[in-house]
Amino acid sequence: MEINGVIVKELEKFDDMRGWLLEYYRQDEVKKENYAVMSYISLTKPGMARGPHEHKEQSDYFCFLGTSVFKIYLWDNRINSPTYRKKVTLTAEKDKPLVVIIPPHVVHAYKNAGKDAGLAINCPNRLFRGMGKNQAVDEIRYEDVRDCPFVLDD
Repeated sequence: MEINGVIVKELEKFDDMRGWLLEYYRQDEVKKENYAVMSYISLTKPGMARGPHEHKEQSDYFCFLGTSVFKIYLWDNRINSPTYRKKVTLTAEKDKPLVVIIPPHVVHAYKNAGKDAGLAINCPNRLFRGMGKNQAVDEIRYEDVRDCPFVLDD
């Protein structure tokens, strides 16, 4: 079950006596239109969610680091897409890092379904609020919309 244009990639974690190393972004493995222009990290507490929202122009490049279990919810909101209105739920398992690249107008959310606080990194292809943070945020937020059609089921 897929959504057109969404890329999901399992990552290899390299463990040794010092800890672990994880390559989560390599420009030679990403299409040019998805090259990162910034990066941020978030910690999500157990039971908490981020989203749902969508972007008009931005693609997100999320990496779930394997520090907890995350449910990732995707809804194709692109009228001309062959997978329009399709919903997909992915699971990023603890100790199983996962990259999910989400194109514009694919509504997305994620929830920490684990027992531990979880880390996620995003390397989007657009700057938040543009150069110098002087532009409107490229985001349609559904979190607080009454009767929102994009529901996170547990």
